[in-house]
Amino acid sequence: MEKVKRFKVAVVQAGSEVMNKEKGVKKTVRLIEEASQQNAKIIVFPEAFIPAYPRGMSFGAVVGSRSDKGRKDFFQYWDNSITVPGPETDEIGKAAQKAKAYVVIGVIEKDDHSSQGTLYCTALFFGPDGQLLGKHRKLKPTGSERLIWGEGDGSTLPVFETPYGRIGSLICWENYMPLARAAMYDKGVQIYIAPTADARDAWFATMQHIAVEGRCFVLSCNQYSTKDMYPEEISSRKEFEDLPEELTRGGSCVVDPLGNFIVEPVFGKEEIIYADINLDKIAESQFDFDVVGHYSRPDVFQLIVNEEKQQNTIWR
Repeated sequence: MEKVKRFKVAVVQAGSEVMNKEKGVKKTVRLIEEASQQNAKIIVFPEAFIPAYPRGMSFGAVVGSRSDKGRKDFFQYWDNSITVPGPETDEIGKAAQKAKAYVVIGVIEKDDHSSQGTLYCTALFFGPDGQLLGKHRKLKPTGSERLIWGEGDGSTLPVFETPYGRIGSLICWENYMPLARAAMYDKGVQIYIAPTADARDAWFATMQHIAVEGRCFVLSCNQYSTKDMYPEEISSRKEFEDLPEELTRGGSCVVDPLGNFIVEPVFGKEEIIYADINLDKIAESQFDFDVVGHYSRPDVFQLIVNEEKQQNTIWR
């Protein structure tokens, strides 16, 4: 595989077509095409871009009870989530092929192994040939997310070898899990992709820390979303009255391997941000710190990663 040291990446800061996977796929395809016109070789989308990050929605649940209206909200969310692979991934793959780019996108995935009842917050990876390379399911949903998303396992912790370096991803607050980061570093991740729903100031310090710790380029991608993007018919609509009009302010950014912003966090709008990457900067940065090389101590610290798919039933 011939390596390309200098190339452009695109980080798509945009809001979802909430609870509408068909419109979500169309918007995704349009934005991939727009980024490709700037010759972006890696195009990144936010967490849960299709069908949405359900910010502000309770699904009618409080401790000890659920509501019928909330179940209908969940059904709408479930019904607009996607199977992987499926017709939606086919369309995104075609767009990646047309763009001749790697595409990483956050989706909500229906489990297609058994009941299909469980949803996962997932990052999908597409190659420039249009093929679905693989996926990463979020290992630990945060807070109330645990009500609506299941947990991934170690079978979906990929890092992909590409002409543009090794690409991998952890989603949102997984990036606060030191051992998850350590697993990514040990796989040699160079383009570290962090789709998120977090736009607090502390998040940007985390992105800079990861870049310095892993000596990698970090692409952080968040949505810009407002209350009017959510359909009127969801039962949680009344709860939105106390929320600010701007639900997610954005904050997408790109950081170099020494922790410097190549692109500062962008707030308050939908925008595709672009950055020029030079992979030589990784080796330069590792002169004095290589977290899994000369700065590691495997005689003192070791990490065991279970990459086996976890199953309820094993058929022999």
